[in-house]
Amino acid sequence: MRLLDTTTLKLHEFFGSEIPYYAILSHRWGADEVTFQDLQQGRGPTMAGWAKIVGCSAQARKEGWEYAWIDSCCIDKSSSAELSEAINSMFQWYRNSQVCYAYLVDVPTEEEDHWGEGSAFRMSEWFTRGWTLQELLAPDAVFFFNRGWAEIGTRRTFSKLIASITSIHEHFLEGGFKAASVAQKFSWASKRRTLRVEDTAYCLMGLFRVHMPLIYGEGNDAFTRLQLEIMKISDDDSLFAW
Repeated sequence: MRLLDTTTLKLHEFFGSEIPYYAILSHRWGADEVTFQDLQQGRGPTMAGWAKIVGCSAQARKEGWEYAWIDSCCIDKSSSAELSEAINSMFQWYRNSQVCYAYLVDVPTEEEDHWGEGSAFRMSEWFTRGWTLQELLAPDAVFFFNRGWAEIGTRRTFSKLIASITSIHEHFLEGGFKAASVAQKFSWASKRRTLRVEDTAYCLMGLFRVHMPLIYGEGNDAFTRLQLEIMKISDDDSLFAW
């Protein structure tokens, strides 16, 4: 697992029991994100996505975390083997984090009534993405930040609000999601979207505790493979109802 030093903003690689405590970032990808190659070649500070890396690192450092994990720059996506391993491990990486920072770039610094009908928090695209479903549920602690990196609440304090936005019951938001049926989990994901068709299946692997190879280009067959993998480990008939 590759982690970012929150002071030097350099990458370090760790294995097995050597992995230190770390904070983890949940965010929507935007234009000009800093990739692994950008960071290695020193282009990061010139890119729009650099502010997000600096903001996450500063917050983690302030809370005493020496390392952080950010998907945009901690995975070498030019390696198909590394990308496959990362996606198959990602749910557990979020699960094992000490804290998750959910950065909502579309929530302005001046908004105060996040509970209000039509608030930027309610309408944030973070709640519409496929990958952020596991990032909402897996960590023990999730803290929400607005565009200016000001903390606006936690998964616990916002549980009723998040339940109304996502249709995920509060019990499942606070660690009880393992007891949810297969059909319930699929329903949570049904209104979310991913950029690539295959990711509609790949982003759910951790939630169902299954692993499978990535085959970009297979289209909707990825979702069929996901269902077959779930059938191998579960006798939950709600899969067929779904």
